[in-house]
Amino acid sequence: ANLHQGAIGAGVDLATGRTLAGVCANRRIAEHPDTGRPIAGHVIPHWHKALLIAMKLADVLELGYIGVDLVIDLEQGPVVLEANARPGLAIQIANGRGLLPRLAAVDALGPGPLSISQRLRLVGQLAAMDG
Repeated sequence: ANLHQGAIGAGVDLATGRTLAGVCANRRIAEHPDTGRPIAGHVIPHWHKALLIAMKLADVLELGYIGVDLVIDLEQGPVVLEANARPGLAIQIANGRGLLPRLAAVDALGPGPLSISQRLRLVGQLAAMDG
């Protein structure tokens, strides 16, 4: 969240919830600048549940493209902080992949809403694009 204000973001493998490289000040980073610890390789707890929450929130808000900021609570799991109708795109730097191929894959599915199960399958397909 708030990459435009100097925050650090981590790209995430959509299929596994494992963190990839990070981004800070619009440049890719491998280590946290304060701790020196690697950003890549951490598995986000409750990843599947976090995906479901984001998908359901997009449905309720009737937004096709949404950024959902979550925190992981030790007792409750993923908790929504906020939803962004126009999320920043700098996270593409951390992922090392642009959005255009993913958006083209989604557009190729044609019009109409996808069910949650169809979207979960799509998550796997989009993650496979990173090969």
